[in-house]
Amino acid sequence: MSRRAVITGTGHGIPSRVVTNKDLEAIVETSDEWITQRTGIKARRIIGPGEHTGTLALAAAKEALERADVAAQDIDTVVCATVSGCYVWPSTACYIQNEIGATRAGAFDVSAACAGFVYGVSIVDALIRSGQSERTLLIGVDTLTRQVNWQDRSTCVLFGDGAGAVVMESRPSGDRGVIESVLMSDGSGARHIAVEVGGTMFPYGSPESEGRGSCITMNGQEVYRFAVQAMGDACCRVLEKAGMNSNEVDLFVPHQANLRIIDSAAKRLELSPDRVFVNVDKYGNTSGGSVPLALYEAELEGRLKPGMVVLTVGFGAGLVWGANLIRW
Repeated sequence: MSRRAVITGTGHGIPSRVVTNKDLEAIVETSDEWITQRTGIKARRIIGPGEHTGTLALAAAKEALERADVAAQDIDTVVCATVSGCYVWPSTACYIQNEIGATRAGAFDVSAACAGFVYGVSIVDALIRSGQSERTLLIGVDTLTRQVNWQDRSTCVLFGDGAGAVVMESRPSGDRGVIESVLMSDGSGARHIAVEVGGTMFPYGSPESEGRGSCITMNGQEVYRFAVQAMGDACCRVLEKAGMNSNEVDLFVPHQANLRIIDSAAKRLELSPDRVFVNVDKYGNTSGGSVPLALYEAELEGRLKPGMVVLTVGFGAGLVWGANLIRW
């Protein structure tokens, strides 16, 4: 019997500290007007003492399990999409697996930056369709404020910290579940957004690391140009793969990086504002946490209900991008 991967519960984890654009004016040469006009961001959440990627992920995971009415011991796989893990290694997924008591579960991380959750949905869908997993906990989380240079106004204003999680369960083939996914990459663009120092190519404190970026460096114009094209292309490709069109999409939940990029993609897909979910104004770019956090809020607000078709899309460092079509 064929199986479908159905999302049965969502959760979120966000820091308590809110940092507004006005707050940033005291830190770096910028303004609320400048940030808002270029990105649509008004505020972001930033982790404080005692908080880290794992604490946000854990909060999201526990809530998703509770809302799905699934015990941690019944989870077969824990997957965490992040590029700002608790450690260089082992994986943050292993931290979550232990903390929630998922004693039967395998665990691994997915490193696909801001497209990590979209990649994760595709991977979990494959695990479930193949019969390798009946119940999977998928978390998207990042705390990139720990990786930014707070004197670089081109990057520090963009990022916030946050997590979202979903429980995905195997169900007999029917209307609900993941319909299709597409995943793409172009490694020739890796230089446009990266943290260079800290890996084995440029280890911390090594002669090779001199002059390299230990914080996020980004070629904003190139990333923006890539994102506008990639976002629309991924959406069109996943719709074509599914034999569907944008008229059949009930809600568009894109990666929340920049309001102008979101508006461009929505216009290309001919989607009215009431079919586009936006929370970038409250959270900024939470990278791997962006799409699942938006899905959580959309469901909480009643804009995402069982049976609705949701289109998600993500893009980020790698360069990587992709999209999922899901019947909620």
